Amino acid sequence: MTHVTRDADEERAAADRVRLIGWVLVGVQAVLLILIVLLPKRRSLFAPPDFLDVLGIILMVGGLAIVIVSLVSLGAALTPTPVPQESAALRTKGIYSLVRHPVYSGILVAALGFTLAVGSIWQVVAWVALAVFFYAKAFWEDRLLAEKHGVAWFDYADHVSSFIPRFWGSR
Repeated sequence: MTHVTRDADEERAAADRVRLIGWVLVGVQAVLLILIVLLPKRRSLFAPPDFLDVLGIILMVGGLAIVIVSLVSLGAALTPTPVPQESAALRTKGIYSLVRHPVYSGILVAALGFTLAVGSIWQVVAWVALAVFFYAKAFWEDRLLAEKHGVAWFDYADHVSSFIPRFWGSR
């Protein structure tokens, strides 16, 4: 009986570590996004618009639309962390048929738009850090999804890229 209890305790401890890592990743993401907004800007938010402002606003609106569509598509499977819910099915339809991580894609597009509109070199550096962070976070999340969904996830990942839609078939 103690062997079974020890195994259950180890499984709970491992699940707790995964959840903790998920929350740490959410915190890092929040810090990077706050940095992009608060770092010194190349120009005032209230200066007359130029080409980069217009392009940036278009990208911000588009990126936020991608995020909203992605979150709505997740429905009850939506979680604040990248740790998948035990009861959630693998999402492969709608926007998830185009990219595996559309929320991250949308945030990157919106942050790029902000960076183009008002950013200095500091926002560019923070945006690059955010992109690298999302790549690593998506890799970790993909591992969790592969463990949970097995062959179905590998088949899905073979046909759908992480961030940018692939229009040329499997990898």
